[in-house]
Amino acid sequence: MSPFDFKGKKVIVLGLSVEGLDSVNFLTRHGALVTCADRRTKQELGNTYEILKRKKVTFQLGGTYLSKLEGYDIYVKTPGMSPRLPQIVEIIKKGKEITSLTKLFFDLCKASIIGVTGTKGKGTTSTLISLMLKQSGKNIYIGGNVGIPLLSQVDTITPHDFVVLELSSFQLEDLTKSPHVAVVLKITQDHLANFDPLATNMHESRQSYIEAKKSIVRFQKPSDYAIVNADDETSASFASHTKAQILRFSRKRDTVDAYVINHTVYLKTRENIIRICDSSEVKIRGEHNLENIAASALTAYTLGCSIEAIQKVALSFEGLEHRLQLVGIAGGVKYYNDSFSTVPDTTIAAIESFHEPIILIAGGSEKGSDFTQMGEVITRRKVKVLISIGTMSDRIVHAVKHAGFKGKLVTGLSSMHEIVSAACLESQSGDIVLLSPACASFDMFTNYKERGKKFIYEVSLLQN
Repeated sequence: MSPFDFKGKKVIVLGLSVEGLDSVNFLTRHGALVTCADRRTKQELGNTYEILKRKKVTFQLGGTYLSKLEGYDIYVKTPGMSPRLPQIVEIIKKGKEITSLTKLFFDLCKASIIGVTGTKGKGTTSTLISLMLKQSGKNIYIGGNVGIPLLSQVDTITPHDFVVLELSSFQLEDLTKSPHVAVVLKITQDHLANFDPLATNMHESRQSYIEAKKSIVRFQKPSDYAIVNADDETSASFASHTKAQILRFSRKRDTVDAYVINHTVYLKTRENIIRICDSSEVKIRGEHNLENIAASALTAYTLGCSIEAIQKVALSFEGLEHRLQLVGIAGGVKYYNDSFSTVPDTTIAAIESFHEPIILIAGGSEKGSDFTQMGEVITRRKVKVLISIGTMSDRIVHAVKHAGFKGKLVTGLSSMHEIVSAACLESQSGDIVLLSPACASFDMFTNYKERGKKFIYEVSLLQN
């Protein structure tokens, strides 16, 4: 499909997320006749509605936004909308074309695409790869969940550029093309239940979640690369679903292409084994982040980046907002914001990143998680106080009590001000206060970003 195919076409954009807005920008610029459909009303959309109104689009808003879907040439669905909704299934039965911003971008992009997926670590790894490419003099674009939607920029991207995309299961599930380089991090499970009030999408099972992710390698060619986590059974299995050349990274073995041994990252080239960095030299904490550096270094080197550029980025990278982010020091206590952690696995990784005593803030809304292993880690590691919050508080408390937790439990707090105040009271110089919820945020906050920002604000008050 070329950009010129849209001129005069009747297109409906289903869902006015950030991706939906970018789709509208692209489509209107190429002459499409666009209808914007969203479950929110004009008042609920607020400024978004005012911006779109200036583009001379038509609207289909509110509770009946999916009631009139006849007569369109193309349907552009936001990732948050389930392809299993009856109205969407009916469109597919009629042979209509349903696409997405990501699918359109893959169809139209002239540059090599590096796609990164996994349950967690995608944002950090995508950012590291893009910085390593940039440091080596490449012209890069970074998009997906960690960057910005790139469809509206696709016309300016050349075959000599590189595009790095962080790809969720929802962005991958309808693809018919795969990236030139697919990076597959550890895959546990996510999105098995929907608790986002603005979304309808979820996966029916862990297997359907994995199947959606497989699109990152499913359509690759022999000239492409799949870079997989050798330690994770699910990630490693993706090697059997692609025609691409396979490269591997590991935290357990030194027989692969990049690995972490004794807290040090190594990269194998044809001639040598090259030391990239160790945990004492980098600014981001945790063995899981050394693994992300190993995956990034392997990807960047495969794409022609210099070792010097790879090392420079690994040593200087300070991490992403809301991902194990040091946000303040007060009274000798360090406060870390890991609000992006919405599943137990990432909270476990966060806890294991510290040797100091921890006051852990965990809890939030339902995401279908099992807290058993997290309870065992909280009990085994130096968690001296657990502040358990939100609707999952009772389940987390049950998990730690079952594991034999001997530390102090604090519950019943209903605001971030109360939470941070309690953490401050329980801490002493040399401690770590760690917000790593292992849960979604929708019971107390709009999203994980608001949760993290409120934590940062409350910590800032302690430093005044």
